[in-house]
Amino acid sequence: MMKKAFIGGRLKRLREDRGLTQAALARMLELSPSYMNQLEKNQRPLTVPVLLRINAVFGVDVQVFSEDDEARLIADLRDVFADQDSGGPVSMSDIRDLTANMPGVGRAIVALHKRYRAASDRADILAARLGAGGGVTSTPMPFEEVRDYFYRNHNYIDALDRAAERLFAETRLPVGDMAEGLAARLVDRHGIRVERTDRDGAGDGALRTLDPGARVLKLSKTLRPGQAAFQLATQLAFLEATETIDHLVAEGDFLTDESRALARIGLANHFAGALVMPYGPVLEAAEADRYDIDLLGLRFGVGFETICHRLSTLQRPDARGVPFFFIRVDRAGNISKRQSATDFHFSRIGGSCPLWNVHAAFAQPGETLTQVARMPDGRTYLWVARTVARGHGGHGTPRKVFAVALGCDLRHADRLVYSDGLDLTNPAAATPIGAGCKVCERPDCPQRAFPPLDKPLRVDETSRRFAPYSVG
Repeated sequence: MMKKAFIGGRLKRLREDRGLTQAALARMLELSPSYMNQLEKNQRPLTVPVLLRINAVFGVDVQVFSEDDEARLIADLRDVFADQDSGGPVSMSDIRDLTANMPGVGRAIVALHKRYRAASDRADILAARLGAGGGVTSTPMPFEEVRDYFYRNHNYIDALDRAAERLFAETRLPVGDMAEGLAARLVDRHGIRVERTDRDGAGDGALRTLDPGARVLKLSKTLRPGQAAFQLATQLAFLEATETIDHLVAEGDFLTDESRALARIGLANHFAGALVMPYGPVLEAAEADRYDIDLLGLRFGVGFETICHRLSTLQRPDARGVPFFFIRVDRAGNISKRQSATDFHFSRIGGSCPLWNVHAAFAQPGETLTQVARMPDGRTYLWVARTVARGHGGHGTPRKVFAVALGCDLRHADRLVYSDGLDLTNPAAATPIGAGCKVCERPDCPQRAFPPLDKPLRVDETSRRFAPYSVG
């Protein structure tokens, strides 16, 4: 059976393109003028007999009235308007009206947006190669601005790290078991009582919710002791390091209120990580355990991802750890976290490389994967990747699953337990990866999804893949 289709806009265009009045078209299709008027006003749906008459009289392909084509245009327009940098949101009803009544305009908008994105990507590539450090075509998204702030600071904020270290020394809390002591600090110093609740925070997915009137901090019962300690430490950051955080945000020259709000959260989390995992003890244990993430997790009572994140911050000028890069992705390849303590800057353009072991981790959940990977510029890195999961609801409750990866330049690899058994001196043993297809210069990669944006292209008829012309 044909689903009811309201195609008034397209029927009206068909009539106007042929210079017909409603009455004339109604006579040609053997319909009453009132029925034709109702069709054009979307007061009645198109029926199969009418569709067949249109095809017989005008020779119009029935696909002109296909809802599949309309659905594709709606999806494209949703992507366009979701990517806009300014203006208010565009409602779904407005997008449907545009698609139904002015599909030509909709397709033109999609085409213009594609050209804009291509130009923006090329500008980003040029800016990165010239050392501009990112896009030059538009205001960055708030999360990008905050991420770049931490990158400029090599993922280490000295003022907050040392403030957390002083608080750790003052409270003399036991490493790896701080939750009870941090809760006592909230009660004694700030009059805030901690309650564990069956629901996540206020029931909206939040793991920590403060009721300032009742002076109660609610923590989800799903939190493990190390996670609870981190949430308590984050709340203490907002209470005891607020002047430092405000000063850092003011110095950061963030462009929007949203960026400043995200920066405050990021800085509070940095303080919390430094309190739960104090710099000196973490660095000493990391060097002693050869950066074994599992052993460090046991020492400090936190999970794999939290240890990876903290290891990527150990860049105090007078006591540096291994300079790591840290990344977190989901199954679709979306990068939700990326931090770099050195000059490794993850590409903004074209996603990430499918040959990277962070993607392979999903096929082996819970297993720690190692990889020696070589970038197109010849630099070689050691990467460690594993899946992590969140969520402790009942049967059928969905869980969040991510893959996290920690990497370092190969010259530091022998300091890591994960280098044992790997051939670090053989260039052929390294997996060739890139920052993403749109910026990667490897023409013969079997996983290439897009041609590089800044190369002249030809179509390889044999392999059905894009291949760049050689440039002399």
